[in-house]
Amino acid sequence: MNVLFIGDIVGSVGRNALKKVLPALKTKYNPHIIIANGENAAAGRGITAPIVKELFDAGVHGITMGNHTWDNKDIFEWIDDQPRLVRPANYVAEAPGQGAAVIKANGKELAIVNLQGRTFLPPIDCPFRKADELIEELQRKTKNILVDFHAEATSEKIAMGWYLDGRASIVVGTHTHVQTNDDRILPGGTAYLTDVGMSGPMNGILGMERTAVLHKFLTQLPARFVVDEGDWHLHAIAVEIDESTGMAKKIQKIRLTETDWLLM
Repeated sequence: MNVLFIGDIVGSVGRNALKKVLPALKTKYNPHIIIANGENAAAGRGITAPIVKELFDAGVHGITMGNHTWDNKDIFEWIDDQPRLVRPANYVAEAPGQGAAVIKANGKELAIVNLQGRTFLPPIDCPFRKADELIEELQRKTKNILVDFHAEATSEKIAMGWYLDGRASIVVGTHTHVQTNDDRILPGGTAYLTDVGMSGPMNGILGMERTAVLHKFLTQLPARFVVDEGDWHLHAIAVEIDESTGMAKKIQKIRLTETDWLLM
């Protein structure tokens, strides 16, 4: 089974990049199931119901989230009606929505799990213990499991990769918007990448317009961040899973600029 995972989609620039590039990615990597992180898809913060529909209409099969899940407050009104969107599972039990789902597409099944780190992020429940709980439950349904660990600290992400090696098919980090170069298949068979990167403005600072970000660094005063415009880049990974074992056979990083796409 082939899985395509697309890094944090930032604003309309990222959404438009996805819609432009996805047909070519489908041709090249032949993914059976496509997952995208959408926690920055609405003007850089959170997601809306119309954007969820836009991403699904574009060909995405499942959406993961992160620490900006609740930034658009109307999400409380509709998240329970979106079974293919998962928010961090280690929020309190009273939180609406779900932290895991089984995605079915093209005759294949993939369980997706969303977890949030605690280092330099709000101190919610333990992602490692929640991973134990969910993976034990999901393994009774399918061997094919993808974990999106939305976390800041590289060490915490690497720790999760090793913790789930041999139990998850894929462990991929999101949140920092910078693609790392440590893609590998761990000894137990788990495909791992510390951060898949982002899909959105190429010349901003993590997708945000530079002037406001620089002003905040220089003055430590509040600043309003807005999504940058202009050229885009798109980061993703393609993973091949052996369905008989649920373990990964191959992982490939994808890094495309708008110029690359125009030359395809």
